[in-house]
Amino acid sequence: YNTFEGMFMKYTNEEFKNIVKDIIENDTIQSLRFFKHHYGSNRYEHSLSVSYTAYKICKFLGLDYVSVSRAGLLHDLFLYDCENPETRPKNHIKEHPKVSLENAQKLFILNDLEKDIILKHMWPVTFSNPKYLETFIVTFVDKYCAIKEWSNYCKYTIWNLYYSLFYI
Repeated sequence: YNTFEGMFMKYTNEEFKNIVKDIIENDTIQSLRFFKHHYGSNRYEHSLSVSYTAYKICKFLGLDYVSVSRAGLLHDLFLYDCENPETRPKNHIKEHPKVSLENAQKLFILNDLEKDIILKHMWPVTFSNPKYLETFIVTFVDKYCAIKEWSNYCKYTIWNLYYSLFYI
């Protein structure tokens, strides 16, 4: 998707759209579209996927789906190329949640649950235990979405290799 509307319109749930509208419309959030993330996607697409998937799970379970939706969009709000050793922190995996939380707090007022989700979404790598069930859900949804993005990239790459070997 090359446009804000194109990607966001994929999510047809009006309640979800209303929950995250102010975040989605923020220029800094929109800039995440220009950062490659998990091979075949960008950081904006990944964050939107985490947000929407966690929203559906938490709504079904009767948990705080509003905070989950908002924090899911903000969990990877670091504004550097994580694949470039010159621009990323030495220990990106452990540091990017802190950077993301700092950036999110500059743009939005966050509640304690949203802060916990952003700061601890890399558990158990970060060793800081999530305080809320919603944080665990976003943590596992983040991993699920990353694996899904990676597998889609692999399928695309394998198909292109097959096509180039047998059809060109």
